[in-house]
Amino acid sequence: MSAPRPPRHPYLGAALALLGAGLFATKGIVIKLAIAEGIDPLTTLTWRMIVAVPIFLTVGIIYYRRQHPKDGPRVLDGPTLIRTLLVGVLGYYVASFLDFQALAFISAQLDRLILLTYPFFVVLFGAVFMRRRVTPLMVAALLVSYAGIALIFAHDLSIEGKDVLLGSALVLGAAIAYGAYQFLAKPLIDRLGPELFTSLAMSAAGFSVIPHFLVTHPVSALAVTGPGFLLMLAIGTIATVLPAYCTSAAIGLIGSERTAVIGNVSPVVTVALAIGILGETFTPWHALGTALVLSGVVLFTRRARLKPVEPELEG
Repeated sequence: MSAPRPPRHPYLGAALALLGAGLFATKGIVIKLAIAEGIDPLTTLTWRMIVAVPIFLTVGIIYYRRQHPKDGPRVLDGPTLIRTLLVGVLGYYVASFLDFQALAFISAQLDRLILLTYPFFVVLFGAVFMRRRVTPLMVAALLVSYAGIALIFAHDLSIEGKDVLLGSALVLGAAIAYGAYQFLAKPLIDRLGPELFTSLAMSAAGFSVIPHFLVTHPVSALAVTGPGFLLMLAIGTIATVLPAYCTSAAIGLIGSERTAVIGNVSPVVTVALAIGILGETFTPWHALGTALVLSGVVLFTRRARLKPVEPELEG
């Protein structure tokens, strides 16, 4: 048996993985700042799609033409296209909408930590629908992570009341939806490749978000100016497009498992930004809860050997 191939350019790959994780961590901060500017979560999500979808779609078309010439085998048939669009709506519309709405009620720190538990749901769906084995160590990792979330939840609930309950339920729904998305997306990405899949999935979500916005908002609500407009550009580029491509490049250089482990620093970055920029409190309960969540997730991902199915956009 041949030895495993060493990663190419490991330092560059690690740097890109760190950069991608750090940029992903800005999402909750940008949404919170937008709310402070009077921009509601659905408007922010709509702007995210307006900015990001054309970029992903352009990249997908270029990739498809290069990798799949007209005289080559056909990888995108009707059923595959329909499944890809539906999975994209689940991952980038349903999960994103729930996550964005949650940030109107809870701290960016708690939101990020609850969302981080989506790999547990990927394994749960695998166990239920594919009869994959769930080990006692996986269950222990789950209990450790949710013990940490419970600590922070109990602290915030005692101070901020029922809003914490609603916000936590919303982001838990986002984690479940994103876990289902990852579970369903894997065979589609194997067939289409991450670039084409992401382009189609994001486009489907964009064409779902915009009608939702138009039904509930006047078109004039998109007319944001000044700091609000800069935040809308940031949610589409800094918090979505750039980290997706950084993560994709990192996976190509150091592999998906190493990239996933490095990506676990993202919640720490979110906590630091939430404290430094948003002025959120960070008590010993938050410190202990964060440590437990991260310990459980790291233990889970390393032992379960979960591999991200694509450059993640995290809902």
